[in-house]
Amino acid sequence: MQYKTLGRFFPLAACAVAAMVASAPTLAQEVVKIGYTGPLSGGAALYGKNVLSGIQMAVDEINASGLEVKGKKIKLEVVSLDDKYAPAEAAINARRLVQQYKTPAVFVPHSGGIFALQAFNEQEKFMVMAYSSVPRITDAGNKLTIRIPPAYTGYIEPFVKAQMKRFGKNVALVPADHDYAKAWVQAFVPAWEGAGGKVVGNNPMSYTKATDFYTGVSRAIADKPDVMFVGGPSEPTALVVKQARELGFKGGFIIMDQAKMDEMAKVTNGLAMLEGSIGVMPLVNDARPVAQAYNARYKKLHDGRDATTEMSLNYTMTWALATAMKLAGTTSDAAAIRAKMPEAVKTLPKDVNPNEVEGIDAKGGSMADTVVGWVQNGKIAPVRLSELGK
Repeated sequence: MQYKTLGRFFPLAACAVAAMVASAPTLAQEVVKIGYTGPLSGGAALYGKNVLSGIQMAVDEINASGLEVKGKKIKLEVVSLDDKYAPAEAAINARRLVQQYKTPAVFVPHSGGIFALQAFNEQEKFMVMAYSSVPRITDAGNKLTIRIPPAYTGYIEPFVKAQMKRFGKNVALVPADHDYAKAWVQAFVPAWEGAGGKVVGNNPMSYTKATDFYTGVSRAIADKPDVMFVGGPSEPTALVVKQARELGFKGGFIIMDQAKMDEMAKVTNGLAMLEGSIGVMPLVNDARPVAQAYNARYKKLHDGRDATTEMSLNYTMTWALATAMKLAGTTSDAAAIRAKMPEAVKTLPKDVNPNEVEGIDAKGGSMADTVVGWVQNGKIAPVRLSELGK
C-alpha cells in the first residue's frame, strides 16, 4: 500500500524507504515534538491509551513515508504525559509540553482538559487538538483549536426522526448525570419535542457509582415510553439497557455517543437486547473498505486487537497536522499550521481517512456524513446520518 501526500507517493515498505533515502540528497533532520496529555492511569487509562495509540500509529507511518517541510527532513516524536483525566493536570502538562518540548500542537481527549488548555493556548501560541464532540469547544471562537470528531449535535435530529418513526413519540430519559450527558439532554429534549414527541420521564442516574439501575429504570418504564434515551460509559449503559429488557421494555434505545455498541454487546451477551438501538458505529463493524483496511493494519501492529473510533479519528488528524505543516512551510508557527488544516484534510489520501472526514468548518470543527449503527435483526446495520429517518 502507498500513501499519497501532497502529490507524492511514499512507499511504507522498509526497503523502499531505505532506497528512497539513499538516493535522495542528504538533508538535515529536525525532530519535532507533538504533545499529548490524557489519562494514562486510573479508570480512564484504556481510553487515553487508545487515543495515544492512534496518534502514534500515524506518526510512525509519517516518519516511514518521509516528511519534508520547506526543504528540511522532519522526524515527528510524540511526548505523552498522564493527566489522570484531571483538567488542572492537563493544563500543567500542556505548559510543560510547550515550554520544555516546544510542541506546536497538543492533543487532549477530554472536554475538561480541552477547556483548561483553551484558557491560555492562544497566548502561548500552540494548537489544541481536541478530541471531544462538545460543540462549545469550537463555538467559543478559539482560533487555535481543532475539534477532531464532528459535534454530537449532528446525531440528534437524525436519531430523533428514525426512532420516533419506528417506535413512537413518547421518550423516557435515563442518562448518566455527568456534565456531558446533561449537555446531550439539553440539546435532545427540544429536538424531540420539536418533532412532535413527548418526554414522559426524566431519571438521570450516576452511571459510575452504581451497577444496579432497576429502581431508576423501573420508574422510567412506568411512564410507558416508546423509546429510552440512555448513555454514559459503555459498561453501565449496557447494564441500563439489559435491566430495561429484563423489566419488559420492548421499545427502542437512543444511545449517547460516549457509549460504544461493540463494548456494550460484551455486557449484554450479544446484540439481542440491543435490538432497535441506534448509536455510534463501532469501527470493527464498519463495512467501508477504508475502515476495514485501517482496522487490519492496526490489528497487525497490536497483537490482533481491533481499532476503535477514537484511535482512527486521532490517527487521521495527526496525518492532517503533518500535512498542514508541509503546506504552511513551518513546524513551529501554530497559527500558520492551523490556517492550513482545512486544506490538509481535503488533500488526505483515502487510506489515512477511514472515517471519511470531509473537512474543517470555519470554527475549527471537523465535518463528516458519519456512518452510525442501527441494530436491526440481530446485526449492527450501517447507515449514514444523511439517510437516517428519511
